[in-house]
Amino acid sequence: MRRIAKFEKVGRQQYVKDFLDAFPEYTKEQAEEAYEGIKLPKRATSGSAGYDFFLPVDLKLAPGEGVKIPTGIRSSMEEGWVLKIYPRSGLGFKYRLQLDNTVGIIDSDYYYSDNEGHIQAKITNDSRSGKTLEAAAGEGFMQGIFLEYGITQDDTADGVRNGGFGSTTRKA
Repeated sequence: MRRIAKFEKVGRQQYVKDFLDAFPEYTKEQAEEAYEGIKLPKRATSGSAGYDFFLPVDLKLAPGEGVKIPTGIRSSMEEGWVLKIYPRSGLGFKYRLQLDNTVGIIDSDYYYSDNEGHIQAKITNDSRSGKTLEAAAGEGFMQGIFLEYGITQDDTADGVRNGGFGSTTRKA
């Protein structure tokens, strides 16, 4: 296997800002405590393709409810690679847990964004059987898979990223 990427924690200040935006009911001290508990993504077995991302807080989502999760994680990776983010299959099967944008795409240049390349995910419990999702801080909730990609022979992209969620199509 080629080693093409590395996970890191975002800075404390960036994380606390994003955490309090996602969870305004928490205090700054609780956000800093969550920062200390961040675990870097990891594979469960040597044959796993996906790296599990872990919840920063206890979570309870009734059917139809959604929440933005600041993971506290960023990833540097070689050019020509992308990190694709999916829900963990067990949570999808039990609760129809979904990423609101279906599949998260973390480009190699996202690492250099003003938000330090902070990987965040909006998830929704889309249960049609009335199941409430309850998960503890530190449990895996989504997984990321690194994939190589190509570009067209006549590609002329020269833009510079600064942000996530639609930043590459925003006009100045």
